[in-house]
Amino acid sequence: MRIDSRGRGEEGRERLTVTPETTDDLWHLSHVLEPGDHVEADTTRRVTRNDDQLRDKGGEREHMRVTIEVEDVEFARFANRLRVGGVIVGCSREDEIGHHHTLNVEERSELTVEKHFKPDQIERIEEAEEATGAPDVAIATVEEGAAFIHTVQQYGTEEYASFTKPTGKGEFSRPRDELFDELGSALSHLDPEAIILAGPGFTKNDANDYIDEHYRDLSDRVTVVNTSAAGDRGVHEVLKRGAVDEVQRETRIAREAELIDELTGRMAEGAKATYGVNETMEAAEFGAIETLLIVDERLRAERQGEGDWDIDVNDLVETAEQKGGDVVVFSQEFAPGQQLKNLGGVAALLRYRLQ
Repeated sequence: MRIDSRGRGEEGRERLTVTPETTDDLWHLSHVLEPGDHVEADTTRRVTRNDDQLRDKGGEREHMRVTIEVEDVEFARFANRLRVGGVIVGCSREDEIGHHHTLNVEERSELTVEKHFKPDQIERIEEAEEATGAPDVAIATVEEGAAFIHTVQQYGTEEYASFTKPTGKGEFSRPRDELFDELGSALSHLDPEAIILAGPGFTKNDANDYIDEHYRDLSDRVTVVNTSAAGDRGVHEVLKRGAVDEVQRETRIAREAELIDELTGRMAEGAKATYGVNETMEAAEFGAIETLLIVDERLRAERQGEGDWDIDVNDLVETAEQKGGDVVVFSQEFAPGQQLKNLGGVAALLRYRLQ
């Protein structure tokens, strides 16, 4: 994320001009924008005919500058864009004011956001700005007969490719080199800046030797890590052990995996942890929260009045921060966020036990 300028808008709102540079940045913005915010950007729009006041459904679209009052936001991950819909409240063509419009925000398209930013929202944008230069990471996990490649994004991990080549003995068995070559070819095509090669036993080491010999442009990017499994389980182990942090320190995922493991470990021991909205609010009021954990989708739903909590989520966040607690917003897209969602969407690591 590139922050281009900061300023003040109308009615005490802050005005922030940003340029998203990656799909991650679009995802971050989807959790910052809310109904009632003003978003200004260049766009194209079919305009109203002056003669008959009917929509022109053909011909070229006209370029214009619009400001919309946000009604809905959708992160379209597979289209690599952010859709922001609402009513036009400002436009280079005054006759378009009052009409509905959807901004399709893509990478490297500048937009200006005017709103009353909450502290965690500003922090999220600033963290995205700091993470812009972080290297792209691929986690390749391999075991006998199978290999998987996951890419690491700030919104979670995503499977990029998987390969199955039966090895060993039997009618349908194939040489191991075929599996290793498919893995190396896919990694070369993906061209990540860093590769974590993981898996059980010696298969990963043999795969690393093959890549080192046949894909020399990748060999100096590979870090080998031992895990008990390949696939999703192996990826979780890699994240939990902090291997990703070594090459992509700004990635939020590894911290979320570590925090959720710390939470569940403390809960199993009956130690300093709590979960559930009312219990967590009580801990915040006592100043007992060391780290507040909250799922991004739950945070957004409660802020937009779509949730079912009987407390104000902003009061919870602000109380925890004012009394010295950290706040970590989890991505629902990733496994730790799903675990936290199953605990009601909010929990906390405590400085001391309340009971």
